[in-house]
Amino acid sequence: MIESLPTEKLQKVLASIGMGSRRGIEGWIAEGRVSVNGRVAKLGDRVDEEDRIEVSGKSVVRKPQRHRYLLYNKPANEICSRKDPEGRKSVFDQLPKLSKQRWVAVGRLDFSTSGLLLFTTDGQLANKLMHPSSKIDREYAVRVLGNVTDEVLQNMRDGVMLEDGIAKFSDIKRGREEQEGANQWYYVALMEGRNREVRRLWESQGITVSRLKRVRFGSFFIPSAITAGRHMELPLKEIKELYHMAGMGPQRSKKRR
Repeated sequence: MIESLPTEKLQKVLASIGMGSRRGIEGWIAEGRVSVNGRVAKLGDRVDEEDRIEVSGKSVVRKPQRHRYLLYNKPANEICSRKDPEGRKSVFDQLPKLSKQRWVAVGRLDFSTSGLLLFTTDGQLANKLMHPSSKIDREYAVRVLGNVTDEVLQNMRDGVMLEDGIAKFSDIKRGREEQEGANQWYYVALMEGRNREVRRLWESQGITVSRLKRVRFGSFFIPSAITAGRHMELPLKEIKELYHMAGMGPQRSKKRR
């Protein structure tokens, strides 16, 4: 009896070589853009090392490449999508160009939100870091306009029912920044990254958010030298921390020479 080759889910294989995030690749499969051995793939397909994979008609090189990792200080008024019908500037326009790999953003910030974004070519890592099970908190500096009472703050700590479920801040602190007229600064933290969640929580209390910046993701902060619109490659120590936060253990293949 001939023993068959081990198989893995198609989207996991493509994510592991930096083609994109698992969720994004699942979208490609659903759209019919991925084929295996000349046959259009479907969700749930598994492949082995000898299967021939194509994406949008182009053969996929299965040999793993050394992954890369970036921290980017996003300015306001950049989108986190690669293409925009309105022609707005994309965060991906500002990143180093890659050959046979793709940058995958670890979560998103909305158009008018600035601050810390992480990028990697390891789609599996990005997926783990974004998944709620990783329990990685995000911290934001937020400037608000309105009557912020103790009751309002407690409501947002206890939890507020939004249209996509209950949301709450795990921590809220008054900012030390100089107050700007009727505007006040706060630092807030939460354990997930739903669409516009910080803004929606404040708005649920009748408070207007006038500025929003992500200042921390897990143990990562923006270095003072990385001003808005600039990025930096992460050193080995911080790469290891990324995998630790994701619960993926040591990644020997990620060592730099």
